[in-house]
Amino acid sequence: SQLLEAAPHPSLFFCYYLLRSGVGRLTDLATQAPLNVSFSDPVQGKPLKEAQGEVAYSALFLEWFSEEARRVYGDVIYTPAKEKRALVLKQPLGVAAVITPWNFPSAMITRKVGAALAAGCTVVVKPAEHTPFSALALAEVSLSPAAIPPGVYNVIPCSRAKAKEVGEALCTDPLVSKISFTGSTATGKILLHHAAGSVKRVSMELGGHAPFIVFDSANVDQAVAGAMASKFRNSGQTCVCSNRFLVQRGIHDSFVKKFAEAIKTNLHVGNGFEERTTQGPLIDEKAVEKVEKHVNDAVSKGATVVTGGKRHQLGKNFFEPTLLSNVTRDMLCSHEETFGPLAPVIKFDTEEEAVAIANAADVGLAGYFYSQDPAQIWRVAERLEVGMVGVNEGLISSVECPFGGVKQSGLGREGSKYGIDEYLELKYVCFGGL
Repeated sequence: SQLLEAAPHPSLFFCYYLLRSGVGRLTDLATQAPLNVSFSDPVQGKPLKEAQGEVAYSALFLEWFSEEARRVYGDVIYTPAKEKRALVLKQPLGVAAVITPWNFPSAMITRKVGAALAAGCTVVVKPAEHTPFSALALAEVSLSPAAIPPGVYNVIPCSRAKAKEVGEALCTDPLVSKISFTGSTATGKILLHHAAGSVKRVSMELGGHAPFIVFDSANVDQAVAGAMASKFRNSGQTCVCSNRFLVQRGIHDSFVKKFAEAIKTNLHVGNGFEERTTQGPLIDEKAVEKVEKHVNDAVSKGATVVTGGKRHQLGKNFFEPTLLSNVTRDMLCSHEETFGPLAPVIKFDTEEEAVAIANAADVGLAGYFYSQDPAQIWRVAERLEVGMVGVNEGLISSVECPFGGVKQSGLGREGSKYGIDEYLELKYVCFGGL
C-alpha cells in the first residue's frame, strides 16, 4: 500500500520521459554479453544465445512503444446537432499492476511495462518468485540519470509463500486501476475473481495447448524445421509452443522419421553457458515430473517413444527432448499442456478431423499448420479457434503483431499498436452552445 500511494499520478508525460531516454540504456544492455546474462535471469535456465535473444527482444518492446506513444490520438466526432461538437480523449488508466511469469522474465515485463508507460500509467511489477532479477535489473536501469521519475516503475519481489497474498492485494487495492497477468489459466481465474470486486480493467495472457498440423500437401522438410523451432525453444517452456502434432496419414511416417533425425542431430542438452547447448534445464523438478508423467501415461496407453523419453543424466531438472508416435486423444499429453520438451504425434485422416481435434481444447492461444493448398490454408486459418496462427511458420511472436488468445487463453492483446489500448481509458467530451 505504501508503494502504491507513493506512485506519481499518471501522466502522458511519462511516456516520453521514460521511453525516449530509457530505451537507449536497455538496448545497450542487450548488446553486452555479461550484463545480458544477468538481465535475462540466469536462474531461468535458458542457453546463453536464447538469453541474449530475449534481452534484445525485450529492448524492442520499449523501442516500439516509445514510438507508439506519439500516436495516442483521440477522435473528433461530428454530430447532427449544429451547436455541438464531440471529442474522444484517450487518458491513462492509472496505476497498473503487472504480474509476470518465469519463462521470459525480461520480455514479459517490457511487453507490458512498455505499453503501460507509453500510455502514461505508473506500474508495479510482481515478477515470478523463480526469476525476480530481470525486474530488478530494469529497476536499476530506470534509476539511472535521465531515466524516469522515482515511483513510476516499481518492483515487489516475493517468495512463493507470499505470492498469493501479494497477488490478491494488487487485485483488490483501490489504488490499482489495471491488472495485467501472464501465467496459468487456473491462476488467471483466481485473479479475475479478486479483480472483479472493484471492476478493474484486466489483461490475461493465459495457458495454451497449441496444435501443429501437417497436411499431406505440406513440404515435409519445411514442416520439420518449423516443428523444431516451435516446440523446443526454451526447452518447450513457452505458452505458444506446439503441444500436439497432428500429422496426416499420407505424410506421417516421413515426418516422424525426419523429425526424430532433426532432434537427435540439432538438439544438445547441457550447460547453458556452453555455446553448443540448445536445451537447458527445466525451471524446477516439478516441471520435470509433469513431462515424465505425460510420457509414462502415453506409453502405458500404447504410444511409442521414437527418441528421448527419460530424465537426462545431467541432473534432476533436465529431461531429454522426446518424440512420441502412435499417440491417441485419450492420453494426458493430448489434452493437457505439458510445458516441456515433449512432442506427441497424432495421426489423422481428414481436414475435418484435424480441425476438430485442434479445437477440442478449452484454450486457444496459438496454432500452426503446414500446407501448400491455398484454399485449404484459408479454410483452416479461419476455422482454428486461436488468437494467433502460424501458416508454414513455426515462430510467430513479433513486437509489431498482437499477442493473445481466445477461449480460456485470456483477455486482451499485448504488443503491436493494439497493446497500448489496454492501458488507456476513453473519455467522451461534448461541447455545446457553439
